[in-house]
Amino acid sequence: MSRLEPVRDTLREGEYYAGLILGKDGAPDHHLILLPGEIDDVTWAAARDWAVRAGGELPNRRELALLFANQKEHFQRVWYWSREPSETRSQLVWGENFSSGIQTMYGRQFHGRARAVRRVIQEDGGSSAAAPEPDAASAA
Repeated sequence: MSRLEPVRDTLREGEYYAGLILGKDGAPDHHLILLPGEIDDVTWAAARDWAVRAGGELPNRRELALLFANQKEHFQRVWYWSREPSETRSQLVWGENFSSGIQTMYGRQFHGRARAVRRVIQEDGGSSAAAPEPDAASAA
């Protein structure tokens, strides 16, 4: 049996499997699932809140790149918020342009689009478990 079959079996209506994200710095690998729906014309804080209500969270930069590569057809040709603030300029947040694939930073008060994702942790031995909810520090 393929290692992907159990993950694909967890897809709910309107969800799309985006691929595997390799863990960094000791973090486990995880499968990325694009949730249905999107929101437009929202600040970063409103986008984060919406993603939680949608049952997931905003994708990080690496996940946005994977979504651009594997699920681009499910996005408008505009930019989307990530969950990653700039490390050096706290008022800025990363986003990705789904027309060009370029990632750049936007002010938290700008209005943009958002999609939500959920993660399925890839455990050793090929079994998968749902990713834990992010802590408040990762969303700040």
